[in-house]
This record gives sequence, C-alpha cells and structure tokens, in this order.
Amino acid sequence: MNSINIIYGILMEGMIFGIVSLGTYIAFKILSIADMTVDGSFPLGMAISAILITKGVPAVLTIIIAVIFGAISGFITGVIHVKLKVRDILAGIIVMTGLYSINLRVAGRANLPIFNYDTIFKNPSVAKLANIIGISRDLSKVIILAIITLVCKFILDQYLKTRSGYLLKSVGDNETLVTTLSRDKDKLKVLGLAIANAFVALGGAINAQDKGFFEISAGTGTLVVAIANVIIGLKIASRFKFLSETTCVLIGSILYRLCISIAISLGMEAVDLKLITALLLLVILVLNKDKKKNLKDVKKV
Repeated sequence: MNSINIIYGILMEGMIFGIVSLGTYIAFKILSIADMTVDGSFPLGMAISAILITKGVPAVLTIIIAVIFGAISGFITGVIHVKLKVRDILAGIIVMTGLYSINLRVAGRANLPIFNYDTIFKNPSVAKLANIIGISRDLSKVIILAIITLVCKFILDQYLKTRSGYLLKSVGDNETLVTTLSRDKDKLKVLGLAIANAFVALGGAINAQDKGFFEISAGTGTLVVAIANVIIGLKIASRFKFLSETTCVLIGSILYRLCISIAISLGMEAVDLKLITALLLLVILVLNKDKKKNLKDVKKV
C-alpha cells in the first residue's frame, strides 16, 4: 500500500507540474523566453483558488478564474517586454516580484488552509461515484487529474495547429518571416506569454486543491523545475519521433518527479529538494546533446 501511495504521489505531482510545464514549453521552447513570471503566476493560481473556495465559490469555477488571472499576469509581462522594451527576463522578474505582494493581498495571509472545504478532489458526488465503481479516493484523484491534464494537452495541441498557433511558433523560429507575413510579432509574444501563464496558474490552482492549502513560497523554483521537465521531454521527443513534444513534456514531468522520489528514498531529506532540483537540472543540461543552446536559454534563470 505504501508503494502504491508513492506511485500515486509521483503521478499527481508529475501531472500537476506537467500542466505547468506545458505553459513553460510555450515560453521556453516556442518563444525562446525564460519567463520568470512563472514563479509568481503559479502561487497566484493557488491563492485565487484557495481564497475563493473559502468564500463558497465552486472549486471548478475557482480554477477558471485562476486561469484568467494567470493569463493577465503573462499579458502584463508581455506588454512590459514588447511595449516598454524591457528585456524578457527582467520583465518576468518585475511581474514576479509584484505578484508576491498581490498573492499575499489575495490570500490575506502567507498560508491559507482549505482542508475542510470541497475541492475537485473532495467533491461528494465524485466520492459517491468512486464508491459505486469501487476505486479508492487516491485513485479517483489520479483519474480526475489525468483527465484534466489530457484535456489541457489536447487544447494546446489543437491551438498550435491553428493559424495563430503556427504564427506563434514562427515568432520563436523566425521573427522576420512573421513580419514578412504582415503580422505583429510583438502581439504574438504577448499572446504566447498570456497563454503560458494561464497554464501555469491552472497548475497552481489544482495544486492548492490537491495539497489543501496556499503557501506564498510555493512558487519558488517553479520555472527551474518546469524547464527541467521541458528539456527532459524534448530529449524524449528527439528519440521517439512518433510522440508529440507536448506528450513528451508530460512524460518528462513524471520522470523528473520519479527522480526526485528516488533521490529522497536513497536518504536525501525533503529539505534538500531544491538542491536535488538544481543538481538534476545540471545533469540534464550536461547530458543534453544541445547543451550549448540550452545553457544559453537558461543562463538568465
């Protein structure tokens, strides 16, 4: 049973940060931007979801609202970058710093528990259905999150196949081409950052409902973890051509969480999590064939 709970935990963490990594994939891989806004929009999603749940707002609706405000935070970063001509990394840092205070204002405190409130994982209807089917509460949580994650992947995949999606990908690959097509590359960057942080805030809202609380420091290091997940995913995609990059990013997130779990099981304590994260990212970058390009992309982080 203990090992099963560990597996469930790895899958839950992997999928939650998989959603975050889908957003980071847009900024890091498609737009070639290491967006520090992520470290602020992740706890923003947590704060909004947690405080609204305590006010009696349905858990699903709190997630939708968190997504909207996550998109707004990314939009602000994009505007600062393209309109005020501030470097992308600095624009992200500015918004991330501002979000720290905003998150405290939203939640009203540094730590806000929601253990005694209904969430998407503690809904009476879901519990009743789980009992009828004959599955455990933990397994039902994994299934719910798997459905949400797959829906997010499907939506992103479908968007990237649209005209707007192709233009967004062109911005990162060849800005001149976008300009030649009479499209505003700056607007596309703003759009891309808004979508990216919408995914990140979505992951934050789900994380709050899974963990049962909001914590102001929850966003620290989120971008580093997400970038590690993306790099692992892209490495997998380069070897298994039949898998889409978004699928590989999700797989990479679960594999990364598995590595963390193994490290802790080998004797490292939970307080060493950030150290483990840093070492894992370093190993990933060193082993990556395109390490020079990746180091150039993340040296700002």
